[in-house]
Amino acid sequence: PSAIRRLGDKLSARQAAREAGAPLLPAMSVPAANPAQVAAFAREHGLPVVIKAASGGGGKGVAVARSAAEIAGAYARAARASVAASGRAQCFAERYLDRARHIEVQCLADSRGGVAVISTRDCSLQRRHQKIVEEAPAPFLPGDLDVRLRAVSKAILRAVGYEGAATCEFLLGHEGTLAFLETNPRLAVAHPVSEEIAGLDLVRETFRLAEGEPLGYGDRQVRGHALQFRIYAEDPGRGFAPAPGIVRDWYLPSGPGVRLDPAVGPGSVVAPAFGTLLAKLIVTGASRAEALQRARRALREFAVDGVAT
Repeated sequence: PSAIRRLGDKLSARQAAREAGAPLLPAMSVPAANPAQVAAFAREHGLPVVIKAASGGGGKGVAVARSAAEIAGAYARAARASVAASGRAQCFAERYLDRARHIEVQCLADSRGGVAVISTRDCSLQRRHQKIVEEAPAPFLPGDLDVRLRAVSKAILRAVGYEGAATCEFLLGHEGTLAFLETNPRLAVAHPVSEEIAGLDLVRETFRLAEGEPLGYGDRQVRGHALQFRIYAEDPGRGFAPAPGIVRDWYLPSGPGVRLDPAVGPGSVVAPAFGTLLAKLIVTGASRAEALQRARRALREFAVDGVAT
């Protein structure tokens, strides 16, 4: 519980990352009481800035201000999301890294201090800070950067005494700046792409570690390349607004390297009170090029009737 409390709050997670030697962008060390404090931070560190709910997650409670005039509105949006998530309007500002890649490191940790990296992932394709496409391993990473990402991720999890599955997330700027973003103390939505290339059932491993078993291995050797596509009930014709309704039928892709993790099926009701993720389509190939080729075919075959996707 203490590890989840430390990592679940973005400010305390940054402190844990600092202690572990992780690279960090300039940020406020305490929550901002008002937009004026964010404006003062922006004057010191420059624009753009991103305002985040300290207890936010999943892309919620994130607002970017590219000018001083946008700070008040961005602060209000982040504060509303913070209240909805935790009942507290706790936000802080961080220097925004424009056009950055979103790189993740999937880890497993046991109760004996053992930590293994299962794979890296790239989750840069997003809309409104919501991930749409994820792939593993993260492509086009220099070898020294891959080594650093793995070492820092292990150090963060050991620093808080974490046990189980966790994902350490980083931003990689187009000019090479690397910065810690957050640690998700849980099994991530993107975990299937790591499973496919590492030959592991991460759900089973999570239960095994929870029972106190030792990890029993180090960093995994990966084979091939995997991509995950999140299939959302959202209407592209209405600015990707949520599209509640009934899934009348669907036509699923198949073939080598094609896996589907569904949340619904024919007759399922997509309710407005819940998230719009219908399924995850995971496609694996011997290479990135083959995975992309298979993915194009699988997405053409996948059809959903009843709700816009």
